[in-house]
Amino acid sequence: MARIPAHIVDTILSTARIEEVIGEFVNLKRAGSNLKGLSPFTDEKTPSFMVSPAKQIFKCFSTGKGGTVVSFLMEKEHFSYPEALRWLANKYQIAVPEEEQTPEEKEEQSEKESLRIINEFAKSHFKQNLHEHQEGKTIGLSYFQERGYRLETIEKFELGYCLNSGKDLTEHALEKGYKLEYLEKVGLVKSKDDRHFDFFRGRVMFPIHSVTGRVLGFGGRILGNDKKTAKYFNSPESPIYNKSEILYGLYFAKGDIIKYDNCYLVEGYTDVISLYQAGISNVVSSSGTSLTREQIKLMRRYTQNITILYDGDAAGIKASFRGIDLILEEGLNVHVVLFPDGDDPDSYSKKVSTSELEDYIRENTKDFITFKAEMLLSEGTEDPSVRVKLIHDIVSSISLIPDQISRSVYAKEISERFEIDMNVVSQELASNRKKHLLESQRQTPANPDPVVQIRKEPIAQSTTSDKKKKEVYEEFDLIRIMIKYGAYAIEVDKQTEEGNFEPVETSVCELIVYELDRDELTFKNELYNRVYELVRNSLKESVVNKPSFFLRQEDPGIVRLATDIESDPYEISHNWLKQHNIDTKTELENLKVGVINAIYAFKTRRIADQIEILREQLLEAEKNKDNEQVEDLLAQQILLENVKMALANQLGRIILHG
Repeated sequence: MARIPAHIVDTILSTARIEEVIGEFVNLKRAGSNLKGLSPFTDEKTPSFMVSPAKQIFKCFSTGKGGTVVSFLMEKEHFSYPEALRWLANKYQIAVPEEEQTPEEKEEQSEKESLRIINEFAKSHFKQNLHEHQEGKTIGLSYFQERGYRLETIEKFELGYCLNSGKDLTEHALEKGYKLEYLEKVGLVKSKDDRHFDFFRGRVMFPIHSVTGRVLGFGGRILGNDKKTAKYFNSPESPIYNKSEILYGLYFAKGDIIKYDNCYLVEGYTDVISLYQAGISNVVSSSGTSLTREQIKLMRRYTQNITILYDGDAAGIKASFRGIDLILEEGLNVHVVLFPDGDDPDSYSKKVSTSELEDYIRENTKDFITFKAEMLLSEGTEDPSVRVKLIHDIVSSISLIPDQISRSVYAKEISERFEIDMNVVSQELASNRKKHLLESQRQTPANPDPVVQIRKEPIAQSTTSDKKKKEVYEEFDLIRIMIKYGAYAIEVDKQTEEGNFEPVETSVCELIVYELDRDELTFKNELYNRVYELVRNSLKESVVNKPSFFLRQEDPGIVRLATDIESDPYEISHNWLKQHNIDTKTELENLKVGVINAIYAFKTRRIADQIEILREQLLEAEKNKDNEQVEDLLAQQILLENVKMALANQLGRIILHG
């Protein structure tokens, strides 16, 4: 992949708005000067994911992940650094020089990227077949148009057609240099003995997109009436496609889901497309599979409200009650719309106008209790045993809801609707709740990974040893100051040739580098050393960098470290104190003292480490009765102790020798 020129990278990073990009993945809401939402990296009920438009960074306080808009795309979409930049360039219409890739270059890329490239190729090939090949136009395009799809709808959802020859896609892909192994892995090609053939031959094609619009897999519908052949084939699971984590249509619907704060859930591809064309744009599909927790969590990123659109098949509806329970368990609000018998969202949307469709959905939307009661009572209203089972069933569903207030409201509704004493309902609810919690605990691993907490020192470097914690903090604190305040100027004393002192101005990072280089000191932490070398090299070019410089690095470790420092929670408390007219001196106002203390705390720690090593060597020498070595080690120890005292005395003054 061609390297993106530095000036283009700068243009991309200065143009991209992190709140706009992350807003495509997470439902963000205003929280003071920042934006807040549910983490896209973990399962959480309380939002801990913060975006700072002012600093152009994000921070996930549940997982510890953080960084820039590029870091987010690398974490969320598993992009490489260049891929994330190119995605942003495409979004903001920034031209990036391209070079045609050879087959050899394609093979050198990661497997996932190779699979994505193949799927993109297949999508384009199927589209070309649909619009330009005679068979595609006669069979595929005619089918879509007979279903009432307009050309702009067909184009928007990137629908296509796989020729019935059995080898059209295979031959074109191999001619382009794509590996047969990868074509098989994404399910586009099947092999038998020495023969290779198109898996989706003779089918119209529905590309399945990721949240960012990349093609992860396909659904293919056969057009004949052969009852021995499945109507739909879907791509198999692959390194880039896990159907339990994908919602068809979400790429097109996410903006309107946020806008209307509601997500319509349907069963199939055609339901999504027909509703979209009819004006219901906030709609997604589970693609014919049973609804999964991962799919529900995906919807929850954009809204707390799910409305399920069912067709008139009562047996299918009852089988899907489990999906309603899963939605409730994830803390979402669920409503249901039942279409007339014999109709599904696809067929009904074609019978009526957009306004009539919207009216029908609005007038027939029911809460899950009403819906479940009507469905379960329809076959035996007068039978007391049926009513008892129904009430137990509904109470069991309500007990799954994590929010106590919501459970109480629904419990009251059951009590009033079925004329049952509220205490009885509450007791049954409590019993079911306890049962569900015990079951949940049994399914939880005995030793789950601990939740990463945000602290002033990196968790990855912490240890049970107090000495090690101290050492980590002193290294981190010096690096923190270099990143956050490195470009600030402070005044220090410089010794002249005559032995006098005169005040001079220097940058914080220049002072730190001078002091550490003078004593030939480095950092034990490899990440901190990379930051330090970055600063040293910049100073050689007379460049003093601000925090944004570190956020623009390709090294993800440096970006995350800089983000942690920029999103320091202590900064918030300082601002709050100032707003409330409480007198306090911030770190910036005491910057010189803070820098001096950090430098000499770092140096003192290094000396203390050396003294500790000498003590261990001294004990070994005394044990071996090596008097000469004992004397030598004692002399070294005394020297280091004197240096340690001298450092303590120098805390009040930095002396730069000319």
